Amino acid sequence: MVWLALAGAIVFEVSATISLRMATTGPSPRRIWYLPVGVGYVVAFALLSATLALGLPLGIAYGVWAAVGVALTAILGRVLFREPLTAVMVLGILLIGAGVVLVELGSLH
Repeated sequence: MVWLALAGAIVFEVSATISLRMATTGPSPRRIWYLPVGVGYVVAFALLSATLALGLPLGIAYGVWAAVGVALTAILGRVLFREPLTAVMVLGILLIGAGVVLVELGSLH
């Protein structure tokens, strides 16, 4: 259940961020996109809070949330908005993921 809540938090946060991009550069009317921005971020933080309440340590929950969110946002930015996704950016995403794994391993001791 804890990982399902965290996955939901990630999906809503990424959706809100993509909606924010649409609100600032998308087709008219742009203001309508602020509704999913607000709802997405509120639900994302509520689910992240639920994840913590279910017992997942803060460092792990936030690390996974941030790492997966960065990766998905970068990939979706490339697919949906033709934004750059260079080899250096991919390396950075992999390093973020490696950092989260190290935090997870460090918490086991």
